[in-house]
Amino acid sequence: MTTTATTIERPSAPAAAAASFLSVRNVHSYYGESYIVQGVSFDVREGEIVALLGRNGAGKTSTLRSIARTAEPVVRQGEIWLDGHALHRMASFQAAQAGVSLVPEDRRIIAGLTVEENLILAQIAGPKGWPLERIYEHFPRLAERRRQEATTMSGGEQQMLAVARALARDLKLLLLDEPYEGLAPVIVKEIERILEGVKMLGITTIIVEQNAIAALQLADRAIILDMGEVVFQGTARQVLEDADLRQQYLAI
Repeated sequence: MTTTATTIERPSAPAAAAASFLSVRNVHSYYGESYIVQGVSFDVREGEIVALLGRNGAGKTSTLRSIARTAEPVVRQGEIWLDGHALHRMASFQAAQAGVSLVPEDRRIIAGLTVEENLILAQIAGPKGWPLERIYEHFPRLAERRRQEATTMSGGEQQMLAVARALARDLKLLLLDEPYEGLAPVIVKEIERILEGVKMLGITTIIVEQNAIAALQLADRAIILDMGEVVFQGTARQVLEDADLRQQYLAI
């Protein structure tokens, strides 16, 4: 069994990065002096769904946050290219304007606003994506609750709103951090159905999820991190069919 990631050396130039839709090259990220992401490199093709997996503390969320250019962790070395644009040179609001949307684990629904107001605010904050009518067509439960204060909805409904809010902007890359966290199995199934719909739309997506089997069943490819480094890249099917690999790096 081979679990060593293949390293592809590329020059630091937009033309080279354009070979893939998202290109993460030798990224090193820190929280203060804590060295979390330790030279991560991978490529994602347009329209692909990638499951970013690993044990707790492996650096998965930190990798998503590095791509989204959040205030922390701080990327001290490396390059991140999205559709020819240098994300590593951008602030978080600029990355969002370039089409990156991070749906964090805590969802960050805005208290005091209705469902529809949360969606409208997302459209105001950046280039418009889907109109409200299209959002409600794909998320009928949100249409039913459009006048309801968003934070009074169930966890599953808030997760739907978080995904819908991402689609309300001009979206190129969707980053999902633990979308099934804390949800009942029946609600997980509904979120899975929504993400299948997102996949059918050809939206490039990276999903971090402790429920690795569910993520792998949705994904085209898998990347496994361990101690802040890539230890495996391959198809989702490879991971699903390799019990030794799953046990070694995912403990499942």
